Amino acid sequence: MPKIAESELILNSRGAIYHLDLKPEELAPTVILVGDPGRVEKISRYFDKIEHQSQHREFVTQTGFIGSKRLTVLSTGIGPDNIDIVINELDALVNIDFDTRKIKPQLNSLQLVRFGTSGALQADIPVDSFVASTHGLGLDNLLNFYAYQVSETSRIITDAFIAQTGLDNNITLPYVFEGSKSLLKKFDDGFYQGITVTCPGFYGPQGRILRLPLRSEALISKLTAFKFNQLQITNFEMETSAIYGLGNLLGHDCMSVNVIVANRVMQQFSKDSHAAVEKMIVKALGCLIAS
Repeated sequence: MPKIAESELILNSRGAIYHLDLKPEELAPTVILVGDPGRVEKISRYFDKIEHQSQHREFVTQTGFIGSKRLTVLSTGIGPDNIDIVINELDALVNIDFDTRKIKPQLNSLQLVRFGTSGALQADIPVDSFVASTHGLGLDNLLNFYAYQVSETSRIITDAFIAQTGLDNNITLPYVFEGSKSLLKKFDDGFYQGITVTCPGFYGPQGRILRLPLRSEALISKLTAFKFNQLQITNFEMETSAIYGLGNLLGHDCMSVNVIVANRVMQQFSKDSHAAVEKMIVKALGCLIAS
């Protein structure tokens, strides 16, 4: 097995992986992913004990315990490009030997759970409610840079999405990955469930018009109208499909749970998004650590 070159697997002066500034022993088997660096402490204050803290750029990490369960909470920053860094480096921490620079013969699987904010795409999913993602549908193109075998189910959903929405393929080549079924069961009571669309931006890619016109008109209504068997698109944001795609391909269990801070169909925004996020943290932590 060939060694991975220094230019490909970058370690810093203390032997930690470059962007996250983490060593393997500083990472827990269950990782909570948040976009906002300030949300890390909002989650870790519920820990009984914190054993590691670090920060490099927007990547803030705290590892500790709730009871006997060891958890890491890590901020990713915004967008699928950051998720590409985070998921690859998390996988390297558990599946590459940093001394030999070789892939380990026995691979390890992480639990990767996003606690995020999102916009609803169905009128009956109210602001301040919670959504757990059955699938991540990517409009961000990240996974199209990787070689992988598309599953039959993913191909069928993607084909149906393209046919129903008429989305311009000069904009994107959509892809679909499923979340962890075992983790989804933990987020059943009190959560809407459905497909989460991931966009590569906040304004035009999410159908917002300020001063620039859009190439894909009526994007919101196209996404809202999509149906596949019993599935519909519940919400969209900027990270889930990248987490599901890379996580699945690397053998990790992934789930994305979001609090709805905006309903794009009803054109409503949360009256107190900070309180809504806090309620989501408490609810999702309880679900995650439950046996």
